[in-house]
Amino acid sequence: MNTHFSTRLTQGASAAQPAPGHSPGQQPAAKPTVVLVHGAWADSSGWGGVISKLEEDGYPVLAVANPLRGLASDSAYVRSILDSIDGDVVLVGHSYGGAVITNAATGAGNVKALVYTAAFTPDEGEIIAQFNDPVTYPGAELTPDSLIVRPYPGGIDATIAPARFRQIFAADLPARQTDVMAATQRPTNVAVLEEQTGEPAWKTIPSWYQVSNQDKALSPVAQRFFAERMGAHTTSINASHAGYVSHPDETAELIEAAAGATS
Repeated sequence: MNTHFSTRLTQGASAAQPAPGHSPGQQPAAKPTVVLVHGAWADSSGWGGVISKLEEDGYPVLAVANPLRGLASDSAYVRSILDSIDGDVVLVGHSYGGAVITNAATGAGNVKALVYTAAFTPDEGEIIAQFNDPVTYPGAELTPDSLIVRPYPGGIDATIAPARFRQIFAADLPARQTDVMAATQRPTNVAVLEEQTGEPAWKTIPSWYQVSNQDKALSPVAQRFFAERMGAHTTSINASHAGYVSHPDETAELIEAAAGATS
């Protein structure tokens, strides 16, 4: 990228920063923007079916590329996107993305609803790793020996071993699809498992939770604990961890219910 072009982009971004919910010369969207945040070992493409349904129903949608580098930094990145959106937002997180939106939305005045699908929703000071305890939260099969770890400059990445990916992450999807998902999964910095959560947004923002009853990556017991503790509007689907992929219509319906309840 040449210097002149880069400078123009930087200046444009600076000039275009609106205060959340306000943009001179623009009217707020009739429906809130739905912001989708994927979790570990996934990418934004998994939201495709959900996006199609939401856009068909008139919702503007943005599927964020979650960096998966660290809870604080990932949350700050998502927050920067929230702050750039004019009008109300329904913020959605899957898996580790739930922990990210829990931090990113705190104090964000334009976020009107939080929607969690098979997601972590830690309280202040908690870490994700504590909810992987198989005694307290049985049912999950995601263990250290199911992961492949690789060092990278600045940390250690983990991915799910391809041979275990479908069984753990997406058993209700066709093998030909999960083979591609396994090959394209985004690696996650293992440090996110031990990083403490800040003040959780779900204590002040209405929340909805979709439990995946057949999840082998995040215990359904843990999911029900999260939903009950938050006082979330809760539904369940007979789905794997990738329920938002295998059941896009049900996921979109929950998001739209949250949008309608908080409009």
